[in-house]
Amino acid sequence: MSALHPAGAWQPYACDPQHSGGRRLHESPAPTRSEYQRDRDRIVHCTAFRRLVYKTQVFLNHEGDLFRTRLTHSLEVAQLGRSIARSLGLNEDLVEAIALAHDLGHTPFGHAGQDALNDCLQAVDPHSGGFEHNLQSLRVVDSLEERYPHFDGLNLTLETREGILKHCSGPAAARLEAREPNGVAHRFVARLRPGLEAQLCNLADEIAYNAHDVDDGVRSGLLKLEQLDEVPLFARHKAESLAAHPGLRGKRLLFESIRRMLSAQVYDVLDASAAAIAQHGPRSVADVRRAPPLICFSAQMAADSVELKRFLRHNLYRHPQVVATTDRAKQVVRELFAIYRAAPQEWIPPGESRTAGLRQLADYIAGMTDRYALREHERLTGRRLFD
Repeated sequence: MSALHPAGAWQPYACDPQHSGGRRLHESPAPTRSEYQRDRDRIVHCTAFRRLVYKTQVFLNHEGDLFRTRLTHSLEVAQLGRSIARSLGLNEDLVEAIALAHDLGHTPFGHAGQDALNDCLQAVDPHSGGFEHNLQSLRVVDSLEERYPHFDGLNLTLETREGILKHCSGPAAARLEAREPNGVAHRFVARLRPGLEAQLCNLADEIAYNAHDVDDGVRSGLLKLEQLDEVPLFARHKAESLAAHPGLRGKRLLFESIRRMLSAQVYDVLDASAAAIAQHGPRSVADVRRAPPLICFSAQMAADSVELKRFLRHNLYRHPQVVATTDRAKQVVRELFAIYRAAPQEWIPPGESRTAGLRQLADYIAGMTDRYALREHERLTGRRLFD
């Protein structure tokens, strides 16, 4: 396992704020914070970040106070990411900024809301580009936040923005590259990798949501602890928990098994990534961009992770109760879109200069929390789809 690096002791292939690709609009350096610390602080204080507390993961916001939200998920990704970054000698502040911002563009109702909004946009205009939450997260930090007198958005560094845009279609990348040559989408056009901090956030995101979906699934009653015995990754750590603590039962057994599973994945990432870095020998961020992915699982852990995701897909995400809930959530988004499109006065206040284009309507719906979308739907239709 990798040796622990002291905070700020970055490797030469880590992103250095002194050599950042910069902000779209130049700003003088902050006297007491690095550029990536400044990004993180702007993200934490923005409106979209606060809304994440009322945006769903798997279970809708009204279904219980103890289930994960987009906010708690983002905090968990940041915690995992910083821990791994410290050990690998990467820039922890950049990892934290990317992790905290990576879900800012999510719609209400999670992927169900995203799918419904995408379908609505594509049905009206197949050339609209539809809706994709990574692009929307970038749109939030680039233009939708209205906090500063001299620019729209948060004016984040290139490295943070690049980490937020972890996926991008070819046409979308071409449009972004045309507007910002050699900018945030250039790596997709040039077929390059992002920095290691962005790669790390992508994997930390996967580790976090797999673990907390197991947790929330069991505590919701939709999954039984015994069902997870068919998942090798979880079963091994459940057996270890029982061997170390005979008689452990219930939620303590669940939590201890998940804790051990998380630790095993983190240590695996450290070992596998250190081996990949040693094999390819990057000496700079430019070398990282030309190399294969360097933040990774071992082959066995990657296979185990795929099996866990398969289990969750079949037993939790496709559980009849979850499907019924997501179907109603999609209905809420579709009906709001149709009503707002037919009656712009329902979402654009009198005298406000906001335009009523399709993209602006998508921005408005995507910015809603679960509970606000449900209240608006009830106000406009007179129907309550959720108790």
